[in-house]
Amino acid sequence: MQLRPEQILNDHQLRRTAVRLAVLRIFLEADEALSQSYLEQQFEQVDRITLYRTLRTFEQKGVIHRALDGTDTPKYALCAGECNEHAHHDHHAHFHCDDCGRTYCLEEMVAPRFHAPRGFRVDEAHMVLTGVCKECLEGVSP
Repeated sequence: MQLRPEQILNDHQLRRTAVRLAVLRIFLEADEALSQSYLEQQFEQVDRITLYRTLRTFEQKGVIHRALDGTDTPKYALCAGECNEHAHHDHHAHFHCDDCGRTYCLEEMVAPRFHAPRGFRVDEAHMVLTGVCKECLEGVSP
């Protein structure tokens, strides 16, 4: 079943706005994690603050997650269906291509659970693999 932006907003109890619907359509068409600057380029005109707030709200509500890839540019990807505002369940690795700069979720590679030593608390753990993606290896332009 194809996910629809309207259904995602309903499932996460979010109001439908033109920007939210448009951002979700972009994420649904992408096969990689997206930066805010990439999203800005997909619009003829968009208020940066509105886009920033949309991404922040989506992250807080479990619609998207940060795909940290070792670069200074935060990227985001759609969450799997079981994420919500109380917990993200996207405990998978991310792959960053050193050639084209794209970042992919590797959902089949589950990140291990870490148990902190006494006196420490782990809030987040990120597993990033780097190398060359399939498209770059095959010489296909992304």
